[in-house]
Formats: sequence, C-alpha cells, structure tokens
Amino acid sequence: MEGVYRFLLTPRWWGINVFVLLAIPFCIFMGSWQLSRFEGRVQEEHAANRQAASDSSEAARPLDSMLPVDKATSGRRVTAHGRYGTQLLVPGRQLDDKDGFYVLTLLRTGTGKALPVVRGWLPGKADAAKAPAPPRGEVTVTGALQASETPGDNGVSAQGGLPAGQTAAISSASLVNLVPYRLYDAWVTLDKADAGMKAVPAAAPDGTGLDLKAFQNLGYTGEWFVFAGFTVFMWFRLLRREVEAARDAELGLVPQEDAAPVTVSSGG
Repeated sequence: MEGVYRFLLTPRWWGINVFVLLAIPFCIFMGSWQLSRFEGRVQEEHAANRQAASDSSEAARPLDSMLPVDKATSGRRVTAHGRYGTQLLVPGRQLDDKDGFYVLTLLRTGTGKALPVVRGWLPGKADAAKAPAPPRGEVTVTGALQASETPGDNGVSAQGGLPAGQTAAISSASLVNLVPYRLYDAWVTLDKADAGMKAVPAAAPDGTGLDLKAFQNLGYTGEWFVFAGFTVFMWFRLLRREVEAARDAELGLVPQEDAAPVTVSSGG
C-alpha cells in the first residue's frame, strides 16, 4: 500500500470503515422498506377504488355475515331489518367542502343489538329540529358497512362535552353511554339518504390509501437514501483530508508553529 494510505490500517480508520460498510446497506435497506410501504399504500388505494366501484353495484348481503368489519368487508353493501329508535346528531362533518352534521339513528334489530345508521347529512350547525324523524314501523336498510370510528383519527373529532343528543364519533365505545341498547361494533351509511338529506359516502378503512402515513413513508424513503449518500460523502471527505495531510508530511510541508514571543529585558 502506498505510504500515504497507511493510515487506513490504523484502528481509527478500521472503525470508520466498518461503520461505513454497515451504515450504507442499512440505510439502503430502510429506504427500500419505506418505499415498499408507500407503494403498498398506493396499491391499496387503487384496490379500494376498484372495490368501491364494485361495492356500489354488488348485491347487499346480510349484516351478520359481514362481521366483524375488516379491510375486506369495510365498504361492502349490507342489509339489516328492524325498527328505528334513538336518534343522535354527529356535528362537525364535512361533505362537498361544506360544514354540516350527520343524522345518526339506531336501528333496533331482531338480534337484540342496535345498529348505528347514518341516514344522511345536513348543512350548518347541528340542530335536532332540522333532522327528519326516522320512518316508523319495520324497515329494511341497505348501505355501506363501516368500522367504528376512533376519536382523533382521520378527522374524527375527539371533542367532549357535547350537548345532549350529540356524539363526536360513531363507535360503540362512544355510544354505549348515550343509548340504552346493546350495540354492533360497526355502522352503516345508507345508499340513498332519507328525504331532505344527502347520502354520506363510505370511507376507506383506516391504515389504507394515500393518507398522511403514506406520504410519511415517502418522506422517510428520501431521508434514508440521503443518509446513505451523506455517509459516502463524509467518508470520501475524511479520506481526502487524511491523504493530503500524509502527503504534506512526506514532503515536509508541515504547518510552522507560531514563533515564540521575544522578551526584551532592560539591563540593570
């Protein structure tokens, strides 16, 4: 090995080289993994769009045959039979970029459980006087199956202290203290809203599609590849400095030390 490169055999450079040889593959692996996560979410988004298109035309299936709700059953059309009971409002919901609220009515089924049914959306502040009363007697509802919401996720409000007759989230955990029924851990949004309201479209399952987490994966991909490039850059920069210093030392071109100050003493 040429004399100027002998420093590569020192313990210090052995440590640097080992670190670089481990860091670069690790950064590339992590970047590739984050990229695969992003690509997976893109594929899920495409699959969800295809599923939504087919769900709207497929025959509705009995509610109990599609439970529990998961990524495969979320958004699928279901049908349920019963009588409407307690009605609640879900404030702070947007549709077509307009603020409004959902009209949520509990369907008491023959199983002894009640199914939360979003009968439609109305603009403006939540007002029970604006919400149409539910149909009387036995009804059969058909709509898209949805998983219970989690407050704070996907725009679902975590607000507390709402007026009586309102709920921030559509979930069995939120509704259990508001209605006197046993509840399904799911809800349905009607295909066709009841008179005077707009139908609420089904939402994609949590953790799928191009949400914030997907773009976080893409951002992390870039960060890991930048780390890999930065590691290579710093290794070459350190190598260059060491080579230049070694060559200067061989040529005797070492920096001169500052001259010692001269002290002049007066005779006496």
